Parts: sequence; structure tokens; C-alpha cells
Amino acid sequence: MVIYKSISHIYNLSAMNFSDLELKDVKRLLLPNLENVFEKCNTVLSIQPHPDDTDIAAGGTIAKLARNSCQVIYVTVTDGGAGTSVRNLSWESVASIRRREQESAAKILRVSELIWLNYRDSELEPTMELRSRLITLIRRFKPDIVLTVDPWLRYEAHPDHRATGIAVSEAFLLSGFPNVNHVDLVNGLEPHSPKFIAYYWSERPNVYIDITEWIDIKFKAIMEHASQLSDGMVSLLKGVFRLMGGKAGYEYAEAFKVLTSSALHCDIYASEL
Repeated sequence: MVIYKSISHIYNLSAMNFSDLELKDVKRLLLPNLENVFEKCNTVLSIQPHPDDTDIAAGGTIAKLARNSCQVIYVTVTDGGAGTSVRNLSWESVASIRRREQESAAKILRVSELIWLNYRDSELEPTMELRSRLITLIRRFKPDIVLTVDPWLRYEAHPDHRATGIAVSEAFLLSGFPNVNHVDLVNGLEPHSPKFIAYYWSERPNVYIDITEWIDIKFKAIMEHASQLSDGMVSLLKGVFRLMGGKAGYEYAEAFKVLTSSALHCDIYASEL
């Protein structure tokens, strides 16, 4: 059963007159077929700003991949300690609660491994140190796909989301260059260039994944993040993923902007892909 849909469906290469195409249209045609991006991966490295981000945005996709022999690793960049509106609850207590919640949710989705970088929540910057740590992780796990939050979402004001997305994008672009973070090679790692980076919460997605079969498991995992759920949030989220599904002809879907490394440097048409 085909459960993936991409904008590549709308192009028929043999029927096209290239003189009528703009460069951005040609680039779409020359992209790898995105329809099977998530079907043909052995390892996904999901790098999230906080505990819960991947589960909320992409939990259905994670559940599907993990149940089809794909190794899924979560890297959580911050400790989540700022994530509460409750007064007199210490930073350490909140961080501990959120870590336990993520551990429980990961078991439901069958995530293979959890890695914690423990930067302070709400204070993250896209430093060279963070980028270097992420490059090392990419070389260690050699993912086919790196999954993260889109830092270029208009009006995104959370510094951790912007910083994580930027640092991950830089690491994705540079992890294949042996002279970058050369200490990794001294330590026995090899350069590795993942095939794709997939951004969630993206304003211009180009891949929709049917999660109808996985919606209950996704929300079972989300419910483990009880400290982060306000009244009406679950219903709101279900509505969001139903709307995403409607754009692709599914009941429920998760949407991603999937790009190759060539789109992340001097590509004026990347937003159009």
C-alpha cells in the first residue's frame, strides 16, 4: 500500500516542453523522487529542541518507520526545564519530569535510542560547539535521513527551535567534509552525508505521510507528555493533522519539507522545491 504522497506526482517529464519551464520547475523535476524517501531508509536521526517536539510533529511517521525495521534515534538538545507555567516548580524538577515523559513516549513509538545534550531550555544558540556535537552524532549513526524542526518558519519566536534547526542544517551540510570536525576522523569516525534532511512544522512542505493507521499510537505517545498538554490541545492537534491529511487526500497526515544538501547552499529556488 502506498502511503506517501509528494508534489512530484503533478509532473509528467515526457509530456513537458522544457522551453516553457522556469528553472525552479526544472529543479523540481531533477530532484530525487521524494515519494519513497521514508520507505527506503535504514536509520533516521531525529534532532529535537525539547522532549516532545518529534512526538507531536512526527510521531506517526516515527511509529511507522520503527515498525518497519528502521532504526530511529532521538537527540534532544535542551533539558526542557523552562517548560512549565506552574510556579514554584524547580527547573530540575521540570527537566526530570519531561525526561521521564519522553522515555515513556519513546517506548510506545519504539524509538531505538535516546541521547540528551542537556543545553538549558530557552537559552540555546547555534554555536560551533553545538554544530560540532551534531556532526559527530551524524557520523556516528550514519542516518539516511536527518529529521528536525524548520528554523525558517515565519514568526517562529522560540530561540531553541530556531537554533536547533540552524545547527542541524549546518551539521547536515558539513558532516561529509573530512576537514570539518577532523577530530572525529582521529577518533575513528568517517565523514557521512545523509541523503535527506526532513523539516517538520514547515510552511512549504513537499512530502505528506499518511499516518491514519498510526494516529492512535501517535496520540498515545503524545499523552505521555502530560506536563505539556493544556486543555483542548489534543483536539487542536488532531485537527491540525486532519488538515494536513486533507491536503494530500488522507484522513490524517504529517507534512515535511524534504531537501538534499545541495538545496542548503546558494540555492535561490530551495523554498520552491
